[in-house]
Amino acid sequence: MSYWTERAGMEETAIETEKLRTRPLAATFILIGGVIALMLGIAFSVSFGASDIAFVTVWEAIFRFNPDVTQHQVIQELRLPRVLGGAMVGASFAVAGALMQGMTRNPMADSGLLGLNAGAGFALALCFAFLPGLPYMFLILYSFLGAAAGAGLVFGVGSLAKGGLTPVRLVLAGAAVTALLTALSEGIALHFRIGQDIVFWFAGGVAGTKWFQLKVMFPWVAGAMIAALIMSRSVTLLSLGEEVAVGLGQRTRLVKLAGTIIVLILAGSAVSVVGAVGFIGLIIPHLTRFLVGVDYRWIIPCSAVLGSLLVILADLAARMINPPYEIPVGALIALIGVPFFLYLVRKERRVLS
Repeated sequence: MSYWTERAGMEETAIETEKLRTRPLAATFILIGGVIALMLGIAFSVSFGASDIAFVTVWEAIFRFNPDVTQHQVIQELRLPRVLGGAMVGASFAVAGALMQGMTRNPMADSGLLGLNAGAGFALALCFAFLPGLPYMFLILYSFLGAAAGAGLVFGVGSLAKGGLTPVRLVLAGAAVTALLTALSEGIALHFRIGQDIVFWFAGGVAGTKWFQLKVMFPWVAGAMIAALIMSRSVTLLSLGEEVAVGLGQRTRLVKLAGTIIVLILAGSAVSVVGAVGFIGLIIPHLTRFLVGVDYRWIIPCSAVLGSLLVILADLAARMINPPYEIPVGALIALIGVPFFLYLVRKERRVLS
């Protein structure tokens, strides 16, 4: 038996063992039901707002657009890019969180908690202050770099503690770095008088999303999603433990490097559109694993669907709670995310004690 045949056999054995804790039927139901719910959520989100629009008008605006009809213009120029941007952002944050938790085996891994969102926001603040009028394509690139810098600072600070990195220490380092970068961003905004330009990114929301943003963002997100699906088998093996993955012949450093690049692309793209919306990548992967099991070939697509649905429903609620005013989407999601985060911290402390 050759090495490659033996390695393939060992991988199949590990995957088959994990299938005992995987529920493909539930995953299929979530994907089908989630897509249906997503379509309904998009329809309701486009219909409701400062002025309600009938579903018939929405259908006509999408498939028989008439630029002379004001409601058609509102749907095409304001509501459709907003809801589609929300779907892309939710999927991006959720998949980024799932990859981070799978690769690091850290149940509290999330782009918002580990400094990626704050790093991307800091990079945007620098761009608005020193490079005004920069094309959106370059804003996304700087968001990637800022997310990488934020994550590097978090892991660097966390590594200074005795005993190495633990999930709780990593999150504490993330909170410190996030507070620092947010304070620096706000200081830049005050000094250069660009507060109105970046206040939207501080609050977090999908209002004001434009088609040109989605056109630039979509190739990055689509490519990263495809790469995440291709890597899902390797992430599943890595989530079993690095020793197990190495024993099965996985090149763990290469997998982690590729996964990190994917996470930076997804988080950087999402932050460049909606700003500092946290906890999506924390809540959704845990919910998905609870529903479908531990196989990332199911977790990643299901997380994308559920993440999109969460942001669309949160944005719809943000507009309906106190019309005609809007509540920041990030604040609504935090109402769920903060208690969930505290529950995970308490659970992790019990495990470590």
